Amino acid sequence: MQAVLSVETLPECAIDAAAQFMNVHLASVRSLLADEADALAIVLPSAPRDHDDWRRAVARDLARAHAPARVNVVGTSQESQRIALLGYLEGAPGITGQYLPGHE
Repeated sequence: MQAVLSVETLPECAIDAAAQFMNVHLASVRSLLADEADALAIVLPSAPRDHDDWRRAVARDLARAHAPARVNVVGTSQESQRIALLGYLEGAPGITGQYLPGHE
C-alpha cells in the first residue's frame, strides 16, 4: 500500500521552499518510511519550474536511501491531477525516485 504525505503550502521562492521542506517535513517522510511503508508519494503544491531541481533531488535521494521502498514526488494543486497521479503511482511498482509535476 502506498502511503501519502501531503504538504499544503510552501514558500514561492525555490530555495526557501526547499529549506522549509527539509526543516519541517523531512522528519515525517523518514517516519513514514521507517514504519515499513513499501511506497510513499509526497504531494507538494504546484510551483514554477525553478522548483523542479530540488523536488527531483528529494525524490531521487529519498528513493535511493530507502530502497527497496519506493518514493515519488507529485507536484500539483489540482485535486483531479493529484488523484490521477497517485493512482498511476499506486499501480506502477517499478516507478521510484521520480518527480511528477502536474500541468496547471
